[in-house]
Amino acid sequence: MASNETHYTLPRPEFDKTVKVAIVVAPYYKDIADQLVAGAIAEIEAVGGWHEIIEVPGALEIPTAIGIAERLSNFDGYVALGCVIRGETTHYDTVCNDSSRALTLLGLQGLCIGNGILTVENYDQAAVRAESSGQNKGGGAAAAALHLIAIARKFGGQRKGAGFRPQGGEYELAESGKGPVA
Repeated sequence: MASNETHYTLPRPEFDKTVKVAIVVAPYYKDIADQLVAGAIAEIEAVGGWHEIIEVPGALEIPTAIGIAERLSNFDGYVALGCVIRGETTHYDTVCNDSSRALTLLGLQGLCIGNGILTVENYDQAAVRAESSGQNKGGGAAAAALHLIAIARKFGGQRKGAGFRPQGGEYELAESGKGPVA
């Protein structure tokens, strides 16, 4: 049962330069996915952002698609959308845990990801959470990605790769004593 509690929502971030966001969605439950996508698009467009929708077969493929897009494209952030409804087997637990864990690991590598993969007991719970004029979990996931993009830009912008020095002399080695190049 949905709660009537109110929660604090951060104000929308503002951007000097357009944000490019990939919405990666598993449309297994198409009507639920469509609501999630509608909410995410509205949130991205509210900050003047640009989006591309990438569809994958299921929730387990969402992190892989984000990893591929990160390596081969130039998105500022990602919105992961889908729905996993508990069934009669433990497959639900595997899908929920592994997709969430993989997204977290990508986030710890510096990717700006909003996780809007619904994990619910039944279809009715999913419908309530997905409704773009209701709980709007797709919009919430997009808002999370946008806030992370704003943080990344605040602290020096997008960097690709872990453990490698960015191209273009953006940074100098710490022992030089000069700090970051503006």
